[in-house]
Amino acid sequence: LPGETTTNSNVEVPDFSQFRRVVEKKQAFFEFLKPQIKHQNQLIMMQRSAILIIEDRLKEQASPVNVSQDQRNQLNEICREYAVKCDEINAKTFKNLLLKVDIIPYELVLVQAANESAWGTSRFAREGYNFFGLWCFRKGCGFVPRHRNEGSEHEVARFVDLHAGVKAYLNNLNRHNAYSELRNIRAALRNTHQPVTAEALIEGLLSYSERGQAYIDELQAMVRINRKYM
Repeated sequence: LPGETTTNSNVEVPDFSQFRRVVEKKQAFFEFLKPQIKHQNQLIMMQRSAILIIEDRLKEQASPVNVSQDQRNQLNEICREYAVKCDEINAKTFKNLLLKVDIIPYELVLVQAANESAWGTSRFAREGYNFFGLWCFRKGCGFVPRHRNEGSEHEVARFVDLHAGVKAYLNNLNRHNAYSELRNIRAALRNTHQPVTAEALIEGLLSYSERGQAYIDELQAMVRINRKYM
């Protein structure tokens, strides 16, 4: 991407347990993850811009015939990635796409990563670039949890690099039915020309943890306490 900063998707996860000072550990953790989060959000915004350009063209021309084949292919690719039905190109299609194709504030991503990975010290983060406790359901797709309930078949996902881990997390929030409230909050902010903030979107993560509201309250506190280190 023109002017983008280099990302650290292929580097090994640092040993964050080596830091004795809490402030240094937090800063190192955030500095490791933040470039990749910003990079992924950049890619999402490019997709969103492409959707808006095609939508504007349709409004001007009043016919999908005037959309080029390249634009159709681009739209179909985005639809597949975000699990949106795009059999017809109409106002509902664009509404559904724009609801899902949007950024997640990096402050939210950072505090969730810190919370779910114990500040990057969990084996899932260290060995599989999974900072977010993401599950997978195909045998051999990840790590078998030590304390998995009897009869459960899920594993904790393993990713090839940081790029894949962060992308899967953002896709999860932008696609999964469990986080529709997060997406509705974000869309309401967009529609009223307000900033999309971590504090606002955290309220849509009630289904992320069995702890429910206590989890939400903890993430909100983590944003307040750690913003100065981000």
